[in-house]
Amino acid sequence: MELKYYIEQRPWGQFKILLENKKCKVKEIIVKSGHRLSYQRHKKRDEHWIVVKGEAIVTLDDEEKFIKSGDSLNILKGQKHRVLNTGEQDLIFIETQTGSYFGEDDIERFSDDYNRV
Repeated sequence: MELKYYIEQRPWGQFKILLENKKCKVKEIIVKSGHRLSYQRHKKRDEHWIVVKGEAIVTLDDEEKFIKSGDSLNILKGQKHRVLNTGEQDLIFIETQTGSYFGEDDIERFSDDYNRV
């Protein structure tokens, strides 16, 4: 059986849905050099990130942390978070979502470089 992935382009890069079911959603997220995601939080899901390639600064509840290939972190429901690709190459990380709902409309944005607040 051939797997078909869903890819969605964003101004900061793209994400690919690798797995989605009632218990979890798994994405590969690619952030272009110098770009960052919105500062956001979710009400219905936790996220676990594993960095596959690159380096970045993650802001988690207003505290910054440097991450690189091989690092991982947990983001709990309600925690504000964002990631900034500080490297010269694409940042690639795997995001595993767990919780009760995984829709893209479970995003509360606080700031955004692409006017999506």
